[in-house]
Amino acid sequence: MNVQNIIISIGCFILALVFASLVEYWLHRLMHYSPRIGKRHRDHHRRNEGQGVIWEFKDYVQGSIIFMCVLFFVSWPVGIGWFLGSMVYAAFSAYAHQLQHENATKCFWMKMPVHYVHHKYNQWHHNFGLGVDWWDHIFGTYQSIEWLTEEELNQPQRGYLEMRWW
Repeated sequence: MNVQNIIISIGCFILALVFASLVEYWLHRLMHYSPRIGKRHRDHHRRNEGQGVIWEFKDYVQGSIIFMCVLFFVSWPVGIGWFLGSMVYAAFSAYAHQLQHENATKCFWMKMPVHYVHHKYNQWHHNFGLGVDWWDHIFGTYQSIEWLTEEELNQPQRGYLEMRWW
């Protein structure tokens, strides 16, 4: 692979990360407005737990594998970058989702773990991000809340990998 193809792959990798986060935001938001699409999601809200990182990842990939692969028809460098960026974001999102259900204080990359707050305060119209909160800020659905209460502060200290993986 020459330098130009590497740059194309890296660019597509980054674009895929950003695009996947946008798709995640809008799909989560759609699940709150569509009774048909959101049926399984409403059950998720009732249980207030993740499936485990591996099962979350499987669902994300299964639901988007066609979109992850379609850019191989453009070129190999574009397809490789897009596919890897999509897979990395799916893995990150699955991890972030499970972490926010089990150990939200470890979400150091966000000022407030939006998905945790979304569940804790039953926010059907706010804080739709799972892995990132950018889109909530951009589309006006971010709602800041003082979320660190006695409940969170008294949780046992756990590491970043101490969670349900399957």
